[in-house]
Amino acid sequence: MFGKNQIIQNLVDYPLLIIDDLGIERNSEFALEQVYNVIDSRYCKMLPLIVTTNLGLNEMKSTDLDTAHQRIYSRILEMCVPIYCGGEDKRKEEGTEKLVQVQNLITG
Repeated sequence: MFGKNQIIQNLVDYPLLIIDDLGIERNSEFALEQVYNVIDSRYCKMLPLIVTTNLGLNEMKSTDLDTAHQRIYSRILEMCVPIYCGGEDKRKEEGTEKLVQVQNLITG
């Protein structure tokens, strides 16, 4: 079984790391420190990183953020090329369809 340090080291050493939904992690000091450690280590090693997030570019560049978030986002924005992929929320649409189906079943 891997310990926490080994898991973090594996994330640092993968040839390509993809982080999905950055910004939804627990906002604890420990969680932010771990995210920072992985991103900063990859930054120092010049290893590629792909990040998906619902955060807007302005949110990531905001000077209102605390220091921990500013450090993380600064490195990400230097390492990655931001690409906006807009559109409708598929989950919301599917949820609405399922609700209609259930209502039809109930009302017959």
